[in-house]
Amino acid sequence: MMNSDAEKILKRIPRETAAVGLVMGLITVPLFGPAAGLFVFGGGLFSALSFIHLKGALARLLSEDRRRAVRSGVIHYFVRLALLIGVFFIIIFLFSRMVLAFAAGFSAVIPVFLVEAAVSLARASQWKS
Repeated sequence: MMNSDAEKILKRIPRETAAVGLVMGLITVPLFGPAAGLFVFGGGLFSALSFIHLKGALARLLSEDRRRAVRSGVIHYFVRLALLIGVFFIIIFLFSRMVLAFAAGFSAVIPVFLVEAAVSLARASQWKS
């Protein structure tokens, strides 16, 4: 079982990702227009929802027996990949000029991970001192 600090971080990441996506979207509006800002924010929300789904899927997979978990995990991974590719293809075909905006929002999880890792490392080094 995970410690409470890790559980708190895993619960914070989707909220922080959505918040970073919102801030990025608001910054994008005056620079590239409201449609781009909406797609950046939508990408951030999609990234946060994807993280929540992945976290839940991993918790379910880790609770099953090993052989079923591996088979179920591989199937689940390919379904997730197909859905992600499907969303990007829909955006490419219907809103081809907004693909980069959505991808920028979708990548909002990266700075969130970096900040959470830096904070965790800082706390760990303080604990050791």
